[in-house]
Amino acid sequence: MTTTVPTTKEQILNAARRLISVKGYHHTSLDDVLRESGIGKGNFYHHFKSKEDLGYAILDQITQRFVARVVEPAFGNGNLAPLERIHRFLDGVLETQRRRNCVGGCPMGNLASELSDLHEGFRQRLTQIFTRWREHLSEAFRQGQADGSFRPDLSPEAAAHFFVAGLEGAILMAKVAKDIRVMETCVNELRAHLGLYIQHGEFHREQAAS
Repeated sequence: MTTTVPTTKEQILNAARRLISVKGYHHTSLDDVLRESGIGKGNFYHHFKSKEDLGYAILDQITQRFVARVVEPAFGNGNLAPLERIHRFLDGVLETQRRRNCVGGCPMGNLASELSDLHEGFRQRLTQIFTRWREHLSEAFRQGQADGSFRPDLSPEAAAHFFVAGLEGAILMAKVAKDIRVMETCVNELRAHLGLYIQHGEFHREQAAS
C-alpha cells in the first residue's frame, strides 16, 4: 500500500489546523506552527505571506473538507427527495462529531466565535461559508414545497437559519459536555421539528416508510 507524503504546504496547514483547533487562532503563534510542522521559516514564507494568509488557507481547507464529507453527499445527489437530503445532512454533521469524539467542536464556528468581532476579513469569509450552508438547506426546503412535501406557508430561509443555528449550538454543547449523546439528542429534536414542516399526507407516507 502506497503512503502519500504530505507536501510542505500541507504539513504547515495540517499542523496549524491542529493547533488552532485546540488553542485558537490568536493563541497560536507562527513559532508554534513551525515547531509543530518541523518546517523552517524560509519554507513557510515561500507558501504563505503571513499568519493571516495561513489562516485564510486553513479556512479554505476546512470548508473544502466539510463540503466533500457532508454537504456534497447530502445535497449533491439530485435523485434524492428534498426531505431525504436534509436528513442526510443532519446524519453527516452528527457523524462528523461522532468521529471526532466531540473534540474541537465546529472549526468554522470556533473561528467565528473568536474572530468575528476582531477581524473583518475572517468575518466576511465566515459569513460567506455559513450563507452557502444555509442556501443548500433553503433550496431543499423550497424544492420540498414545490413537490408538496413541505407546507406552503414555510419560510425556507427562516427554517435554514434555524437549522444552522441549532446545529452550531448542538456542536458547542456536545463539545462542552464531551458527550455525543448531547449531539444526538439535539439532532433528534431538529428532526422532530422538521416534521412540523411536512404536509399532513407526506407525514403519513414518511411514517409508513420508516
